[in-house]
Order: sequence, then C-alpha cells, then structure tokens
Amino acid sequence: MSGSWSRVLARAAMLMGAGAGMLGAQGAPAKAPASLRLFLLIGQSNMAGRGTVEEVDRTPVGHVWMLDQQGQWVAAVEPMHFDKPKVVGVGPGRAFGAAIAAATPNDDIGLIPAAVGGSPIRSWEPGAVDEATKTHPYDDAIARAKVALASGQLAGVLWLQGEADGNAKNAGDYEARMRAVIANVRRDLNAPTVPFLIGQMGRFAEKPWNPYRSRVDSAHRAVAASTPYAAFVLTEGLRHRGDTTHYDTESMREIGRRYAKVYLTMRATPPGKTRSPAP
Repeated sequence: MSGSWSRVLARAAMLMGAGAGMLGAQGAPAKAPASLRLFLLIGQSNMAGRGTVEEVDRTPVGHVWMLDQQGQWVAAVEPMHFDKPKVVGVGPGRAFGAAIAAATPNDDIGLIPAAVGGSPIRSWEPGAVDEATKTHPYDDAIARAKVALASGQLAGVLWLQGEADGNAKNAGDYEARMRAVIANVRRDLNAPTVPFLIGQMGRFAEKPWNPYRSRVDSAHRAVAASTPYAAFVLTEGLRHRGDTTHYDTESMREIGRRYAKVYLTMRATPPGKTRSPAP
C-alpha cells in the first residue's frame, strides 16, 4: 500500500491547502452535498484536539465537512470540537477527513465532532453525565450522529480515550466497558458492521505509563483484536505539546492520517481476514 498511500497523502495535502469544492458562486460557502460519508469522532481531549491552531488549519478541506455545535454542516476547519472552548485546538479529525477524501475522490466526507476532554469511559454510557463539563457525552454523541444521518450514511467511528481511566479505580473493568461502548453505538445507530477504530493513548518517554494505563492499553488491543469490524491504531513515536498528555499540532495531524490508513486497509480487507494495525 506504500505507493498508493504516498499518492493519497499528496492529494490530501492538496485538498487541505486548496479547499477544493468548498466555495460556490461569487466565493460564497457552498452547501454541503446531500449524501455524505459520515464519521463519528468520540473520546476525550486528544480526539477533541489541543494542538495549536495554525493558519493552514483554518483553511477548508476540499470535500470535507463537519457538523458544527448548532447541528449545521460547515467546512471542516479547526477547532472542530467545542467541548472546552478555552483550550480546544487541532485534533486528528480534519487530517483524517482529508486523507479519506483523497483516497475516495467520488465521496464527500462528513465529520461529526463529539469528544469531551477528560471524560472517563463511564460517561460514555447511555444516560451518563460527565461531571466536569455537565454534559452527557454518549447521549450527545448519538443525538448528533442522528442529526448527521439525515445527510448521509455512517461509515466509521473513531475512538481516542483512556487516560482518565488509567488508575486503580477504573482500569479493572475498562475492557468490559469498552466492549459495551461499541455494542451501544452500533445498536443505537443501527450500524452493526460499521468500522470502529480504537486509537492508542499517548505514550511519552518523559511520563512512563503506570500499570493501570498499561492495562487500559491492553484492553484497547484485546477489544480491537476480538471485535468484528474493529481495529487498533498505533500512535507511537509522536510528540506531546509540552504537557506530557496532549499531542502537538503536527502529531495530531499524523494521528488523523494513521486512522485513515487503518480505515482504508480495513475497507480493502475482506471480512474474516486478519488485519494488522498500521503505524
């Protein structure tokens, strides 16, 4: 896939810089297409994004849209999420969308930002509340996804979460709760075979994992390996933004590209065949 992936990356870079297909007559913003390939972005702060927003991140991506806080389709620009407005920044979603659009030029991509920084996996259950933000992460994500479904078909779910559960209190039952998240999302969105991509938590030399965080990582890998239409996405070798917790801007973009590479590999692999995570 290396040669074709290089071409995907080159086209993605072009789309991210040109904003092709995002402007209508007289340069006014174009209306989103009626049929979008939809991706739900859920988890905690590294999915929401904390990277510094640069000018290129404010540029529309050709054929990539996002559902804004008001439930309207707008051009995909950063910051995409709105969980914590004072700190939210660049996440992996925009780069993911650009790579998918580059690889599938006949499709228009609709991203559904719904991550909540700091949210433990217990808050990703039906009816659960995230006390820090006074929001309902799971219920809100499903509600936003259902709004989006009026404009297309769900094609994938991206999950990046786990740091909030890497402790003695929460790590023990994380695997069971992770399996429940996938089952609930697929049930409530009527999406039994939609790919579910589980991203690896940030691992930085300056802050080694404790045994509990390692247990959460093992749960991610085990769930991805044993759940139909699921995959694990490696994030090794990337940089934090100086806080040993959140990725910097370029690392966020690279994570988005890694999600895209794994997703495209899944699409090309017949059901039942072995899939390996791609860096």
